[in-house]
Amino acid sequence: MAHLIETMAFTGSTPWHGLGNQLSPHQSIEVWAKQAGMDWEIREASVRFAAEHDSHTKHQVTSIHTFPENKVLFRSDTNAPLSVVSQRYQVVQPRDILEFYRDLTEQSGFELETAGVLKGGRKIWALARTGQSTALRGRDVTNGYVLLATACDGTLATTAQFTSIRVVCNNTLAVALAGGANAVKVPHSTSFVPDTVKRQLGISVSSWDDFMYRMKGLSERKVKSIEAERYFLRVFSDQNLNSKSLGQTNERAITKSLELYQGRGKGADLDSAKGTAFGLLNAVTEFVDHERRARSTDHRLDSAWFGQGAAIKQKALEQAVLMAA
Repeated sequence: MAHLIETMAFTGSTPWHGLGNQLSPHQSIEVWAKQAGMDWEIREASVRFAAEHDSHTKHQVTSIHTFPENKVLFRSDTNAPLSVVSQRYQVVQPRDILEFYRDLTEQSGFELETAGVLKGGRKIWALARTGQSTALRGRDVTNGYVLLATACDGTLATTAQFTSIRVVCNNTLAVALAGGANAVKVPHSTSFVPDTVKRQLGISVSSWDDFMYRMKGLSERKVKSIEAERYFLRVFSDQNLNSKSLGQTNERAITKSLELYQGRGKGADLDSAKGTAFGLLNAVTEFVDHERRARSTDHRLDSAWFGQGAAIKQKALEQAVLMAA
């Protein structure tokens, strides 16, 4: 089966999804653009269609018409079509995603770690490590990242968000910003202005410190076995436990996540995770990132960062925080 990932590059150890071309550290934006397959542009063209009708001579006549309300987006390197969008749609180029990080990597100590193209160019992202890192109970290390992604197929606004990655298992989790938002989103009906997004995102230690303070609270919240079972039911059920019906539940997800929590998960035996709400949360994130059924590894990446997998992880975080409150 063909991969969703067109091309991708990474530095350091192989990323959790196991895909991409390895680069040595501290490469330029220009090198990243080439090696990550982002050295092309999204171009625009008018929407045209062929209309056939019968003439008086009984021969088919074809006429070409335009549809002015929409335009076609296509790749400059292959001319492959990407999507049909309205004339109001404002394109964010692959290079714009990388350029977002130029001053952050050259002046603020960030380091690009992965970047790539999904769905043949319809979705583009880059992930940079911020240099922020926290260890829970001395050994359980989590590093901070900033993820920037966009799509031209209607599935994603241009989105910037803090992301945490737990080192022992490479589990990923979106970090909530001040005010409870999980990301800064710029609709394609408006212009993407990197400096404005950075100010809204708050490239600072405040969001990270607040997030890790909550993770510390989860690592100190001891959990009884019945609480663990109810937690996974809440996360993987359509409705809450106060309802007469639990709705549809994913029995495999519940069973697998419980197994990961009870000792089979990476880092499940660490003091921060064993028998704690932090362990519950990481069982879900490990399930979504590594164990959840997917057509391919790159489908799993797309879901874990941008789709249903990301929504499951957000629900798991909310339920864990409620438990520790």
